[in-house]
Amino acid sequence: MRALSFGLAALIGACTLAPRYRAPTMPPVASYKEAGNWMPAVPADTQPRGAWWETFGDAKLNELQAQLRDGSPNLRAAVARFEKARALALRARSDLFPSVAVTGSATRTRTSANAPRSGGVSTIGDDYVAGLDLNWEVDLFGRLQSGSRAARARAEASAADLAAVDLALRAELATDYFSLRGADATGRLLEDSVQAYERALELTKNRYNGGIAAATDVDQAQTQLENARAELASVQLDRAQLEHAVGALLGIAPSSFSLEPAPFAGEPPPVNLGLPSTLLQRRPDIARAERAVAAANAEIGAARAAWFPVFAFGGVGGYEATSSPAWFEAPSRFWSVGPAAAVLLLDAGARLGGTRQAQAAYEEAVANYRQAALAAYQEVEDNLAALHYLANELQADDAAAASAQRSAYHADKRYAAGVADYLEVTSTHTAALVAQRAALVARVRRMNAAVGLVRALGGGWTRAELERPVL
Repeated sequence: MRALSFGLAALIGACTLAPRYRAPTMPPVASYKEAGNWMPAVPADTQPRGAWWETFGDAKLNELQAQLRDGSPNLRAAVARFEKARALALRARSDLFPSVAVTGSATRTRTSANAPRSGGVSTIGDDYVAGLDLNWEVDLFGRLQSGSRAARARAEASAADLAAVDLALRAELATDYFSLRGADATGRLLEDSVQAYERALELTKNRYNGGIAAATDVDQAQTQLENARAELASVQLDRAQLEHAVGALLGIAPSSFSLEPAPFAGEPPPVNLGLPSTLLQRRPDIARAERAVAAANAEIGAARAAWFPVFAFGGVGGYEATSSPAWFEAPSRFWSVGPAAAVLLLDAGARLGGTRQAQAAYEEAVANYRQAALAAYQEVEDNLAALHYLANELQADDAAAASAQRSAYHADKRYAAGVADYLEVTSTHTAALVAQRAALVARVRRMNAAVGLVRALGGGWTRAELERPVL
């Protein structure tokens, strides 16, 4: 029995014809170009891990992220795909082992009197059969083992897909949330502007009625007010659509979901970049691409094994009788056991095509891996550049907004003193509003660039997540 167990283990662990697997490599990257000398030094423990969104310090965002895991239909679909891949890997692994089936039947049969060797006599009889059926393909050339390894690699790739979907959805939620808070701030700015323009219109009408101001001043004040109201309506539309988007991400119908307006902080947290060499270990999409290469490599072994004979071992045994009382008596026993082999001699190029297809699929997977790695580096550099230049843009926008507000204040004074026309008032107030809105837009973009950078760095995920057994 021990010898049989050792033999079984040896056959299950038979050789494989797949090439020795080596993970694809990328040229080394020493540093991020866009980090430059402007990135502030931050402690290493600021690297986002796990709940990376908590580093933004927004309690409402944290609450929404907590709802995402259980509510998002996209995330549930990704979990289901992962479970499906695990099941397929389990099924492929089971092919390495013998299968045993219990069979049983009880039939009553009438034979034909005109059948060969019937002697012109028709007979009626019963047949009772019960037994065990053993089938085992002996995987001498690793076809089944290669298939099992490929399925396991695909299951691990699906686990990385799940992590990538989770990261993408959480980043999208954070982006929509900060854009919504930016719309809140813009809406408050426009509401204040509308109120100020209403007061200005009333004052201008009074001046016109008193013969101090011209009719064109009233028209200009009315135009300025209506333009601000139109801008406010547009921002309110943007906010409503962002609120709907957040609700949909959480799996909540837009009619049942709302977010109260709240202040917008607009200051991104510091993010430690780590070394570029570790980026390939911190991106689930890159891990997924690497596992796809491993699966394709294993499938080459399965394609090569198709050129070799298929060996199987089978057996059947049990009881068969023509009457139920004698069914399980010793004379009713039967058995059959033995090996079998099959060699395909002619297939008109099917195996050659299969081998070439597997090799081409491997080359495609390697190219996809390298493209995923290049895209990852690009995303990090893009978001680093965005954080850098948006900080400069925001500084300039804030300075422009302050200058424009001073200009509007002086224009009001000049108009009240009668030394300036209302066109000057209108143009300076419009410029001030445009500058303030530009500063808010830059703040939102900067926050979303910080979210993009966290996502580009993998959001705290590491390649070690796939080292846990899939089965």
